Amino acid sequence: MALLKSGKNVFLTGSAGAGKTYVLNQYISYLNERKVPVAITASTGIAATHMNGMTIHSWAGFGIKERLTKANLVTMRTKKYLKKHLEEAMILIIDEISMLHKNQLKMVDEVLRFFKEDDRAFGRIQIVLCGDFFQLPPIGKNHEKSRDKFAFMSDAWLNAQLNVCYLTEQYRQEGDNILNKILNEIRSNTISNRSIELLKRAETNLLEENKTPTKLFTHNADVDNINLAELNKLPGRSRKFKASTKGNQKLIETLKKSVLAQEHLELKVETKIMFVRNNPEQGYVNGTMGSVIDFNNEGYPIVKTIHGNIITVKRETWGVHDDHGKVLANLEQIPLRLAWAITVHKCQGMTLDAAMIDLSKTFERGQGYVALSRLKSIKSLRLSGFNEMALQVDGLTYKADLRFQELSDVVDAEHNFETLEVEAKTFIKVRGGLTNLEEIKKQSNKLKEKKGKKQSTYEITFTYLKQKMPLEEIAGERGLSIGTIAGHLIRLRKDYPQEDLDFYRPDSALLEKVVNARKKLKGDTASLKPLHTVLNGQVDYEDIKLALAFL
Repeated sequence: MALLKSGKNVFLTGSAGAGKTYVLNQYISYLNERKVPVAITASTGIAATHMNGMTIHSWAGFGIKERLTKANLVTMRTKKYLKKHLEEAMILIIDEISMLHKNQLKMVDEVLRFFKEDDRAFGRIQIVLCGDFFQLPPIGKNHEKSRDKFAFMSDAWLNAQLNVCYLTEQYRQEGDNILNKILNEIRSNTISNRSIELLKRAETNLLEENKTPTKLFTHNADVDNINLAELNKLPGRSRKFKASTKGNQKLIETLKKSVLAQEHLELKVETKIMFVRNNPEQGYVNGTMGSVIDFNNEGYPIVKTIHGNIITVKRETWGVHDDHGKVLANLEQIPLRLAWAITVHKCQGMTLDAAMIDLSKTFERGQGYVALSRLKSIKSLRLSGFNEMALQVDGLTYKADLRFQELSDVVDAEHNFETLEVEAKTFIKVRGGLTNLEEIKKQSNKLKEKKGKKQSTYEITFTYLKQKMPLEEIAGERGLSIGTIAGHLIRLRKDYPQEDLDFYRPDSALLEKVVNARKKLKGDTASLKPLHTVLNGQVDYEDIKLALAFL
């Protein structure tokens, strides 16, 4: 933490469960309390969700490109949203660095040098890389060797002069835990016969009945088979969504491989799903989990996330553009996947209470380690099989990790807290942050208050109304009457006159009836009963409230 606060470039590493993301969150909180902007990113969308961040590909603006030309960079500068945050960037965090390809780290470096107009590493901003190279490697071409893929082999990595901080305590598994011992043996390439025997015994583990185990597989095909079987068990009508494509056929094929959305998606009520697109404005990011609770009148799925948010999910577009912004190819689809089972690739960063894991088809070093390290104990694991590769680690990664441990010791020896503390104050000052303790305390309290502040009942209803969710569904979801929700609508129409809520506007005949009734009462509608009486009881109270909201 002292090294991070001093503004130095840092590579934060250590085994799964050592608290890397925890330390990052502590640093992010420290910066937020001092009003210092920080870009929070990760190599994958799911990893980014753990810190409320975004993918580095989106943040840096290169998307699925494999290299950047000068023309690409010039075009990127014309995009206001990119220009603003890249020019103003002060601190960049990239989590799950093991999955970021060497070329992609090079592109991040190129983008920042260009936008900051500074040819020093990463445009001279503080760069914080975090991850464990024993976990999943970058996706590369078939012919690529480890040295061609790993980020630590990049010139950008070397030029950044990163201070290595190697975390050594274990917080997920207990120190003398059997599983922890097995994981350490995998990391050190010394897996014992005893450990192999214990993993084989885990094939017969009986998991607790009250825990619904997550099913993890190495291949998409196995995940797809499980998901399809679970979907078929659900009653009710299924809705099918087919991706539409347009443009250059080769680029379309590239898009299909790059985009996580399924080309053919089938959903029913109660389908377990995962979002595969970042759209914070709509309340979801890549990796958000939930269930389908209904479909709206247009046939779009209405999803309740695990966080309790209700979202009507519409089609999203993924595209490939040329240097001048012209669309060369695009793919449009509902941004959801079935999620009863997930692949090992998508589980990195998670902690699971229980899991059924199949490693018999492991095809990549690191997959077994990632899957097993999601758990707290071997008792909560049912392992249906593993092959030789499941317990292997990459040779270059093993050597690099030994070096990282040595470099971490060097960093410890070279720095002292007193000097780092002085540097920390200077760093915050240079970055325009708060240095006065009273102001920092006020900002900290404000952030806590904002985090802990509960939404009013009207605000909660408002979030549903903005999603055009039918009143009866809102009432059911909130455990309130339709009349109460209609009453909320009256107040919300007054408080938010600019908000488009015409979806709830009743027909003109009903509005005319209520207008005429109000005229007879000379506008005195403080109580609904007189209106109900004048209307001869033919219009119910819910409809009267609905009409009043639009008069």
